[in-house]
Amino acid sequence: MAMEGLVASWYAKITQKDMQRHKLLAKQLAGKIPVGGRVLEIAPGPGYFAIELARLGNYQITGMDISKSFVEIAQKNAAEAGVKVEFRQGNASDMPFEDESFDFMFCQAAFKNFSQPISAIAEMHRVLSTPGTAVIVDLRRDAPRDQIDTYVKGMGMGYVNALITKWTFRRVLLKNAYTIAEMEAFVAQTRFGKCRVESDNITFQVWMEKR
Repeated sequence: MAMEGLVASWYAKITQKDMQRHKLLAKQLAGKIPVGGRVLEIAPGPGYFAIELARLGNYQITGMDISKSFVEIAQKNAAEAGVKVEFRQGNASDMPFEDESFDFMFCQAAFKNFSQPISAIAEMHRVLSTPGTAVIVDLRRDAPRDQIDTYVKGMGMGYVNALITKWTFRRVLLKNAYTIAEMEAFVAQTRFGKCRVESDNITFQVWMEKR
């Protein structure tokens, strides 16, 4: 389903309920980014994470999304938040940036939707500086259903939206999600060569270093 128009607006409204997760991730990752560092968030959607990160430090933050609607929504959200983040349209497998343009790269809850996952990781390596770090956070295919239900409940949505979100996790997102082994295999086919993976109840974090 294309994330444009009404669909993008609905998604932005629903995921705003999960703002605490964006705040926690921003705090976790802020310490990994150099002062004044150039940051790229790939597929930022409504821009919530990038905005929270901008509140925490003096970073040069760019968000790139394939959805025109998300770019417009994120720009509006950043302006309302009073933070400086550049949002622009682009494809993860063919990024509109020069080599070594960013010191830190982040992609959250979107990698499973990319049609060319290996090309996307290769592009991350190309536009990442030396040294530099790229992090992918996404749903694990083997995430237990009870843990997903707990996660959705914690988002504080209404009954109907919670049902829709649970259905989407079970019928769409889990089918598209990757295992840790698959992610390691993708990375091995790029110039990163290897990665470090951390996991929790339903997600993994794939850490890739360019040295």
